Amino acid sequence: MRRKVGDVSLTGDDRGEDTRRVGRLTTGELARRLGVAPTTIRSWDSRYGLGPSVRTGGRHRRWTAVDVARLERMCALTATGLPPAEAARLVLGEASPAVSESLAEPSAGAPAGAAPVPRVANRQRSRARTGFQLGDVRQECRGVARAALRLDAAALDELLGAAIEEHGLVAAWTEVIMPTLQAVGRKWESSGERYVEVEHFLSWHISGALRRHAPPVAAGRPGAVTVLACVPAENHTLPLEVLAAALAERSLPVRMFGGALPVESLVEAVRRTGPVAVGLWSQSRTTASRPLAQHVASMEWGVRGARRKPVVLLLGPGWAGQSAPGVQHPLSLAQAVMAVESVALR
Repeated sequence: MRRKVGDVSLTGDDRGEDTRRVGRLTTGELARRLGVAPTTIRSWDSRYGLGPSVRTGGRHRRWTAVDVARLERMCALTATGLPPAEAARLVLGEASPAVSESLAEPSAGAPAGAAPVPRVANRQRSRARTGFQLGDVRQECRGVARAALRLDAAALDELLGAAIEEHGLVAAWTEVIMPTLQAVGRKWESSGERYVEVEHFLSWHISGALRRHAPPVAAGRPGAVTVLACVPAENHTLPLEVLAAALAERSLPVRMFGGALPVESLVEAVRRTGPVAVGLWSQSRTTASRPLAQHVASMEWGVRGARRKPVVLLLGPGWAGQSAPGVQHPLSLAQAVMAVESVALR
């Protein structure tokens, strides 16, 4: 099944393939699915008896649909703050509603007397039970949210890295990372001072994942550089970091200046680099400055008769409703990447 995210195609998990694989998940695959570290699953097995129904030779584990449903319930209970021992006691003492119906009859075409084979619903997209209002999102969002809620650094790094490697930076940001960040932000806003540490923890690890998985910054030819900076008084750098990584992924040279760059420094950076494009991030209308954007868009360099100006990209919700000559306002990461490519590759 093919899916489109902006200008980026990705291949979603096939419903039938997902169903076939559940009966033979390895511990590592199950850990990525649940958003926990493999050592956590092994600990739950040895301490509380939440092990797999099927074991192959030696110490190899294979997890069935019943096992998956049971551990999903374990994750949901511990995510609420319940101690693992108490959560395990509850899980082992109750039938899983996710699989009880599937155990009622054998699969179609199975020989008489054969053990029933649990039917598993499509899990590519999920309404996650993590305490966060994720809605109808990709399966990976549930794992990322759970790992962030547990402050599980190892699992979070593994999940973020897997999403970026599988889908590419643009699709991973749009369909996995951003929906999870938005859910954490909504939870924080509705819970007073709770979950602030989760948002900071998640943002820090996303930033690290972007740096690890983006290729080295391309040297580029003169006039092909893109300058990225937050406007003065603006410190939300994460969206610029993912744009910088996405451009580097396409071998487009970037100069990243981060948060709250003073006006004089921004002008000097543009003058020294002679960029083909300048991206200015503003999260709030109070930080967006149309005169600043117009000034940058009017800057020129080069020899007489071949003077050039940069294309200015107004990035972020702070610029909503604002426009000016020589200025563009991409509404998504994919659009921003396309805008830079269109001028950098001329």
